[in-house]
Amino acid sequence: MEKETKPAAIHNPPILMSEGLVKYILESGVYPRESEPLRELRNATENHPLNFLASSPDAGQLMALLLKLLNPKKTIEVGVFTGYSLLLTALNIPDDGKIIALDPDRNSYEIGLPFIKKAGVEHKIQFLQSPALPVLDKLLKDPANDGSFDFAFVDADKNNYWNYHERLMKLVRIGGIIAYDDTLWGGMVAMAEEEVPEDKREWRKQAIAFNKAIAADSRVELTLASVGDGLTICRRLL
Repeated sequence: MEKETKPAAIHNPPILMSEGLVKYILESGVYPRESEPLRELRNATENHPLNFLASSPDAGQLMALLLKLLNPKKTIEVGVFTGYSLLLTALNIPDDGKIIALDPDRNSYEIGLPFIKKAGVEHKIQFLQSPALPVLDKLLKDPANDGSFDFAFVDADKNNYWNYHERLMKLVRIGGIIAYDDTLWGGMVAMAEEEVPEDKREWRKQAIAFNKAIAADSRVELTLASVGDGLTICRRLL
């Protein structure tokens, strides 16, 4: 039987440029605090050929802290994959909190669903198998949704990050949080283009363009955290 060929996509290098340091951070301060459902889902995701698409546990740890401080009742997630960040959100919002989760890939979500059910948080999640923009536009047609969300997390197609941002800035309330994953693109945003592998160059350009645009957006205050592959956290001001 012919061996299955995995996709040609390559994991970004760690933004700290040190595998050893990343390993130390995870093993000393992240994994010991990771809940059992999240650890089980992370381990299950390792078998997926695109396992590197999952949110990193160190970025998840920061996001969990934000969620506990914010105590959101209504959240939205753009890009789900197997659901590590989705499960993390569900575990850290109130029992009556709700998450609208958007992803065109149902199959990957099904990998995480047993762990979501086991954790007893499935009732918080409304998974919609769909590209995000049509759903966000539909939500915006109802004035009741304006400023009705407390928190949003985006880990999806980088070329649409600004399109997501413009819509989420209407859906998320003033004082609410929008977090964007993978905004440092393996540290490649700081490299010369010729130093970047060809298959990474277009996404690098998209990340640079988004970072420039979000830094100039006076409607938010923000921080760009060097965890995972870069996590940009925005608080809506206007």
